[in-house]
Amino acid sequence: MKSICLYFQVHQPLRLKRYRFFDIGNDHYYYDDFANESIMKKIVRECYLPANQLLLELIIANKGQFKVSFSITGVALDQFEQYAPEVIESFKLLSDTGCVEFLAETYSHSLSALQDQDEFQSQVKAHSQRMVKTFNQKPKVFRNTELIYSDEIGKKVADLGFKGMVTEGAKHILGWKSPNYLYCNAINPKLKLLMRNYTLSDDITFRFSEQGWNEWPLTTEKFANWLNQVDDEEDIINIFADYETFGEHQKKESGIFDFLANLPKAIFKETRYKFTTPSEAIKEYQPIAVAHVPYAISWADEERDLSAWLGNSLQNEAFTKLYELRKDVIAINDERLNKDWNYLQVSNHFYYMCTKFFSDGDVHSYFTPYSSPYDAFINYMNVLSDFKMRVQQCMADREEDNTIKQQKVLSEKDDLIKRYEREIKKLKKQILEV
Repeated sequence: MKSICLYFQVHQPLRLKRYRFFDIGNDHYYYDDFANESIMKKIVRECYLPANQLLLELIIANKGQFKVSFSITGVALDQFEQYAPEVIESFKLLSDTGCVEFLAETYSHSLSALQDQDEFQSQVKAHSQRMVKTFNQKPKVFRNTELIYSDEIGKKVADLGFKGMVTEGAKHILGWKSPNYLYCNAINPKLKLLMRNYTLSDDITFRFSEQGWNEWPLTTEKFANWLNQVDDEEDIINIFADYETFGEHQKKESGIFDFLANLPKAIFKETRYKFTTPSEAIKEYQPIAVAHVPYAISWADEERDLSAWLGNSLQNEAFTKLYELRKDVIAINDERLNKDWNYLQVSNHFYYMCTKFFSDGDVHSYFTPYSSPYDAFINYMNVLSDFKMRVQQCMADREEDNTIKQQKVLSEKDDLIKRYEREIKKLKKQILEV
């Protein structure tokens, strides 16, 4: 039987406050609490709570036949805990149904897989532990930040013990092949790959409310008909999307919630598809081929590459300067520094520095809180400069402490030697007197 895999990403970045040159060295708090709280509460109200409630009702109504999967970043969970703990409770209710799978990813929604294996491994481990603690689920399938994937990254993921990974069904990678099959990693074939069907996914995430689209309005009946036109030999349709599609990117008035509410009924009634989770899919289906991905792909922009985050000199400068600090941050192991280190790695900071134009530029402009990529770069580098000063000061203090400790040890040794010399002198005197 053919399957549909619905996967949703849940992520909200911690936005930086306006941080000026004269703040460097004077202000060590970097975040715009007002913006972060107000945006989070708005999305909670418009998307997370109503969408979670709807999914719960659909799972119950369909007696466990309707299934979905999520990856929730550690940064998003941190903000839920602070601003909207009821969202975590609603996700726990979904988890308890047994019809919702939570995937692993990098804790900070970072680009660490491209730069530092140790940092990548540390973040994945921290995120997996958070999934166990919060939802009592140990992830078996991995989703990298923004679906970034390459042969080497896949090998790293397999080495961490994951059985499967979700990524983009990029046209320049698959060529004539369809994304509607299971594939495997080119270096370690034991890692199975679920490839996003970007056409059907984007029909929902981007084009749903676009009245100029020749397929508007998109109904569940029409969507089911498209599924029926897929070749009978193809196994699985992977619909991967931002969860904020429901109520935030596509407003309630567009009918997006009605579409989701009616989707299971249309699928079960009009097609021969069932709903599955990534873990179930990699157990049920066998890979038909190796996916050769020598250079990293993602689900962003028309290029489906890394240019959304590392496509210009501004982004690469900020990215390089950030990871130059890792060795010292790890050595210091200070709680507050570690938290800032994690939050400064969030990939959105580099996304805001993108200088693309045309349609991709419009998408970047929609998500950025800055007036320009250059404004984003300057603000981030001011913050990073202060962070670097704090790291350097901690290292200096640590070296000073070590010097003091060494001097103390040497002083104690000198005192011990002097005491032994006095004891020896005393014993010699006693011997002579005898």
